[in-house]
Amino acid sequence: IPVIVKALHKQLKEKSLKSRQGCFCLLTELAHTVPGSLEEHIPALLPGIVFCLTDKSTSSTMRIDALSFFHVLLISHPPQAFQPHMQVVQIPFNAMLLPAVLTCIDDTFYKITSEALLVTQQLVKVMRPQGQTATSGGFDPKPFIKEVFSVTMKRLKATDIDQEVKESAISCMGHMVCHLGDHLRTELPGVLVIFLDRLKNEITRLTAVKTLTLISASPLKIDLTSILPEALSVLGSFLRKNQRALKLSTLACLMVLVTHHAASIKPAALEPVLSEIPPLVDESDMHVSQVSITLLTCMAKACPSSLAKISSSVLPGVFKLIHSPLLQGGALLAILDFLQALVTSKATNLGYSQLLKSLMEPFQSSKTSADVLHRQSYHSVARCVAALSSASPKETPGTVTNLIQQVKTSSSPESARVLALLCLGEVGRNGSLGGSKEVQGVILEAFSSTYEEIKTAASCALGGMAVGSLNEFLPFILKEISAQPRRQYLLLHSLKEVISACPASSLSPHVESIWALLFQHCESQEEGTRNLVAECLGKLTLVNPAQLLPRLKQQLKTGSPLARSTVVTAVKFTIVDHPAPIDSLLKDSIGEFLKTLQDSDINVRRVALVMFNSAAHNKPSLVQGLLGTVLPHLYKETQIRKDLIREVEMGPFKHTVDDGLDVRKAAFECMYTLLDSCLEGLDVLQFLDHVEEGLKDHYDIRMLTFLMLARLVSLCPAAVLQRLDRLVEPLKATCTTKVKAGSVKQEFEKQEELRRSAMRAVAALLAVPEVERSPSMAEFANQIRSNADMASIYKSVQGGEGGGMGPTEGMDIS
Repeated sequence: IPVIVKALHKQLKEKSLKSRQGCFCLLTELAHTVPGSLEEHIPALLPGIVFCLTDKSTSSTMRIDALSFFHVLLISHPPQAFQPHMQVVQIPFNAMLLPAVLTCIDDTFYKITSEALLVTQQLVKVMRPQGQTATSGGFDPKPFIKEVFSVTMKRLKATDIDQEVKESAISCMGHMVCHLGDHLRTELPGVLVIFLDRLKNEITRLTAVKTLTLISASPLKIDLTSILPEALSVLGSFLRKNQRALKLSTLACLMVLVTHHAASIKPAALEPVLSEIPPLVDESDMHVSQVSITLLTCMAKACPSSLAKISSSVLPGVFKLIHSPLLQGGALLAILDFLQALVTSKATNLGYSQLLKSLMEPFQSSKTSADVLHRQSYHSVARCVAALSSASPKETPGTVTNLIQQVKTSSSPESARVLALLCLGEVGRNGSLGGSKEVQGVILEAFSSTYEEIKTAASCALGGMAVGSLNEFLPFILKEISAQPRRQYLLLHSLKEVISACPASSLSPHVESIWALLFQHCESQEEGTRNLVAECLGKLTLVNPAQLLPRLKQQLKTGSPLARSTVVTAVKFTIVDHPAPIDSLLKDSIGEFLKTLQDSDINVRRVALVMFNSAAHNKPSLVQGLLGTVLPHLYKETQIRKDLIREVEMGPFKHTVDDGLDVRKAAFECMYTLLDSCLEGLDVLQFLDHVEEGLKDHYDIRMLTFLMLARLVSLCPAAVLQRLDRLVEPLKATCTTKVKAGSVKQEFEKQEELRRSAMRAVAALLAVPEVERSPSMAEFANQIRSNADMASIYKSVQGGEGGGMGPTEGMDIS
């Protein structure tokens, strides 16, 4: 970079406009691509910028390029990088740099004016970065403020200018007020009036909202009293506009206003805002709902009296959202914060008990069925109950007692008992059960219920309680896993929750006892139990990978096929899709685990493929160097079938069983993953040989290979064209096959979906320009065109994956 910059900054003063223009293009890309890389070269570059802005022979395009580069330079480096250079001998800030930029603001060409305003906006941040006092950065901005303000104000006042200039002027002045507002006390009222006017203008309102947000959050605590009531009314009206970006920006602005200027806001001024929030709290747009509820939380904390009337307006929508199956993630967290703020503020007549009743009431009626209340809503309500309990610790013991009683009452609706168990788990997760000894007995009794949902809820509850009180509940779980074989599966779910949710520091003292217990059950005949044991082992290994990963590897040599399959499955759960301490250890040892692809047991090979697929998907770097070793075994598994197909008698009927199907499916799934993560390590023609075989396989595998083929067409069309004649035949066979008369409805549906998937692959092939050279493809295209049924399917799949063939590209079959 130093060599490049040294060569370029000399050419910025050359007579050749093209040469200068090329320099700016290159420098702009450099600043974009490597932010901060030009910091030490700023003194060398600034003179060239000034020269291009002030040289009379410079064209408008050149000025725009110079300003554009300066803008990128300013935003790609911290403000502090420029301050030491503002008063250097080579380029005094007040004598050359600032006047050159301000002159451009007065230019008659709107593009130059707009770019100059954007540069000035960034220079204001350099003159005094956020939170910096007048001289703490070694640079006093005061001598330059008047000149910058007057030039910017001239553009801000103008109404007969280009839209781009209007927006740039609003934004630039907003940054001036935000960073230098304490120097503009006499000018401020006039500026705020203009901002209010721009807020009311449909063309400039979005920019004005963002600028008001910036000013409101300024550490200079700008006094907005003069415009606040009217601004709140205007902002409230924006919430009903059918413009999502405006709604979100307005909500963000309101949050900042309420948080930083609560003392200046009267409750009545927020009524126009509150009246518009109920329609925004809706599952149709979870992000808008989340931001709206976060605004309500800000109001509950900063202006609690403003929420006195929300029980009949906003709250019904909030409770409806809580009971929605779509609620999760950020929106759920926002609701938890809101409920806690609400019960803490005591701003409304809705206290702890009323909120609790509103949350749980829909689950108390025997008429309520699982069709009405989605499983997700049980977990959402449980977390809300725990959040309320956490905010009102005095109420917790009574709540726990009521929940226990609800679980024990056999006449209670199943929905109420399930919810009560989940609530106990979430309250316990916060460590708020108050040492209730009755809980363990209640959980064990629930494990014996005839209702599967109650047993599952009890398992979740026990896991949550153990997370909150590890020393009390974990030994109980471990003891019960050994003592209660019939409850083992449910108890392992509880243990999985503990391992997943507890920090490593808390789990460390218990690792050995958990490890030993899990290996006692790694050879269970039940695959579901083995999978749970494997997940627990994998997640436990993450607690101390240096110690536990080698022990996991050692188990490959000593175990039975069932134990080996459990160990290999456990490795899958150590591979996470984010950087983790185990990564370097895995890279060194994953080859040992992948040797199980050669295992004599077909089930061990299947789980090894699943583990490899997980690694290729989440951490491709783990397996890229092993492809040469792995691929022969992977391809071998795509062909395993002949000796594994058998017929089973089921009464008077014979049913064909394909014992190799699961292994083949796992192998083809790996192939699909490798297309995205390790394409450069594949011999595509060899890969296509196995795709071709997959096109003739079982329904599930054909569906996958159709997708694979469409993907290959976009990634390596030349290779696909080499194999085209061999690929066309299985596609044609699928598209033309019809189900036998008298077949069940499911057979018709499966065949129809196969034909559609095959046709998507055909559409992807037909989009390749060279495809018309293939006689077999041309013949097939004619067949599709002449067959009304196939032509209809083709038309319906166009525009899907790989099927965007327009009238002038590929082979026209219309």
